[in-house]
Amino acid sequence: MNAITIKHIRAFTTVAGGGADYHDQGDDHWIDGQISTPMSKYPEYCLHRKSFGLNVLGSLVVIVEASDGTVGFGVSTGGQLGAWIVEHHLARFVEGQKVTDLEKIWDQMFNGTLFYGRKGIVLNTISAVDLALWDLAAKVRDEPVYALLGGAVRDELTFYATGPRPDLAQKMGFIGGKLPLKYGPASGEEGLQSNIAELAEMRSRTGNDFWLMFDCWMSLDVNYATRLARLGHEYGLKWIEEALPPDDYWGYAELKRNVPKGMLVNTGEHEATRWGFRMLLEMECCDVIQPDVGWCGGITELIKISALADAFGKLVVPHGSSVYSYHFVITRHNSPFAEFLMMAPKADQVVPMFNPLLLNEPIPEGGRLKASALDKPGFGVDLNPEVKLVRPYAR
Repeated sequence: MNAITIKHIRAFTTVAGGGADYHDQGDDHWIDGQISTPMSKYPEYCLHRKSFGLNVLGSLVVIVEASDGTVGFGVSTGGQLGAWIVEHHLARFVEGQKVTDLEKIWDQMFNGTLFYGRKGIVLNTISAVDLALWDLAAKVRDEPVYALLGGAVRDELTFYATGPRPDLAQKMGFIGGKLPLKYGPASGEEGLQSNIAELAEMRSRTGNDFWLMFDCWMSLDVNYATRLARLGHEYGLKWIEEALPPDDYWGYAELKRNVPKGMLVNTGEHEATRWGFRMLLEMECCDVIQPDVGWCGGITELIKISALADAFGKLVVPHGSSVYSYHFVITRHNSPFAEFLMMAPKADQVVPMFNPLLLNEPIPEGGRLKASALDKPGFGVDLNPEVKLVRPYAR
């Protein structure tokens, strides 16, 4: 049998304002509410993340077609910048290759962009291509992606929820709730105490056996993060997440030494590649790493990142990403639970993360998702034909 090769690769973007990119929700959505960010020190940018451009990129959709007509696709954040990189640079490393040449293609994409890449938008783009290739390879074999990754090691996934209403998440069956931190250092002592007051209020609603965590979104310094952790310890704060800028490995190492015994320091959402995570692990910066499979380098790189973390005895709990992380988490012993991003505007119901872009996206019930829900070929989802996609840089 002749080897199946990759015939075409194409890159599309979503239209801004349509909600197809999860960073681009309506003005009444909690994602664009009061959340501490690295830009919170500027009054004109402190109230809404859209004000400084959280939503400017839009989604990147990469579609690959094999010589036998099979089609796979992947999604990340990258918009027109990513689409140009795919069409006018990465395509040469993909088209004509065997569908099974995942390692070779990844290595060529990474090294071919090394002079202007390494992290950020280029790795987001490489990730989208990689996810599309895994989707394609699994569909060609008529298997789910998790089967190609070695098979499930548990019968179901267990989730914690990220959103402003952990008390509601508890009632929905989630094992914990992660609060977006509202106030950073620029808000001073009053802001710090307001953060702790919100934590205390949620603890009074949930009781002591429910996990509560803070997502700090790269916005703190070591001193503030240390105080937040120590004050939060009184209310059973389980972990403090992404407290510092991603490149401050030295600060993370200090923070990990500073937090109360038993509290976890988590980070890695905005880190990329095995080399970035090697820094976090070797410098003892954290207890749990949280790579986003759509930003860290895709499934191909996440395999390496996870293996490295396993050698250091650390957990891997990928950031959000819906099916793109579910298929990985269910195959790894050092990924004991998963994150679910509450995409309902008020975080009061469970809705698909990538709605309306994806169809057939499985969602947890009672905070759990059966492995059998992932049994469709590839990642098991389809592009919604009603979502308008634009191919801005067609060759």
